[in-house]
Formats: sequence, C-alpha cells, structure tokens
Amino acid sequence: MKTYYDCLPCLIRQAVEAVRMVTDDEAVQEKVIRQVLLETARIDLQKAIDAAKNILFLGDNAGEIVFDKLLIEQMPMDKISYAVKGFPIINDATMEDAIDTGMTGLVKVLDNGCDAPGTILELCSEKFQEVFRQADLVIAKGQGNYETLSGVNDKDIFFLLKVKCPVIAQDLECECGSIVVKRITA
Repeated sequence: MKTYYDCLPCLIRQAVEAVRMVTDDEAVQEKVIRQVLLETARIDLQKAIDAAKNILFLGDNAGEIVFDKLLIEQMPMDKISYAVKGFPIINDATMEDAIDTGMTGLVKVLDNGCDAPGTILELCSEKFQEVFRQADLVIAKGQGNYETLSGVNDKDIFFLLKVKCPVIAQDLECECGSIVVKRITA
C-alpha cells in the first residue's frame, strides 16, 4: 500500500475518532493517539531511508548494538555508516562492541573519536565530522545524541530515544519514560 503525506491528517483524525468511540478515559485516548503519531513517524522514517544516499546511524548503548544490527539488516546496508564512541564512556557502544556483534561485517563502522556523552561535533574526529557532513540522513539513538544534536539545523535527523529526564520531557512535550521518534529537517 502506498502512503502519502496528504493521508496523515485523515489517519490521525480517524484514530482520534475511533479511540473516542471506544473509551472516555482521556489517559487511554492520549496513549493511543501518541502511539498512532509514533507509527506515522515511522512511515516518515522509511521514506527518508529510501530517499537517502548516505545514512549515518549513531549507536548508543553497548547492549543495544545487537538490536541496532537487527534493524540495520532491514535497511539498505550499502548506504549505511554506523558510528560508535571513540573511547568507553558510561555504557556507550565502542568499536570493540561493533566487532564482537559482527556489525563491522555488515556495514562501514567508524568511531567518532570522542569520549563525551552524546555527539559533540566539535570534539569528534575530522574523519567522523566528514562522514557526518556527507550524510543526507542521520539516525541518532539515545537521549545524549538528542541533547547534543537537536540544535543542528542543516541536517535531516531522526532521533530515537527513551526520555529519561524532566527537562528533555518538557522539551519534547512528553512524559519521562516515553519512547520518542523525533525528526528535525534542514
């Protein structure tokens, strides 16, 4: 089935109408509507992936790299570069994790040359900065990447994160603990 951006308002309106028919509980209504919005963001993400020529996927936690690999296996792997931390920091994925999980056999993997949480571009290696500049789509996992890259205004970035603090929850207009897909475009 083809989907068009023009279809999204109707889809969301129908979801609102349907959930109101089922329950008067506003908390349940909000939860369902948020889930529908999350799913529509995924439609947007798939279209962006299809259209992109160079995708930079910024990994997050070491334990999640296995799930990143499963996701990347569903994507056009020849377009993807996967970035890990240059040095161990908190629980972030490193090159060692990428090697151990077989990510290096799947896509191009590079480290960002930095030991800071998130991705502070000015502190990253020149090689990483060049790959970032050349990417026409960035998929950035984790709250740290959102905190450090949400101000970038010349790049198409999808942030995939679990909101862990009230400041970021307020910024994203959601509750702590929410799973968020947020897009910023150039």
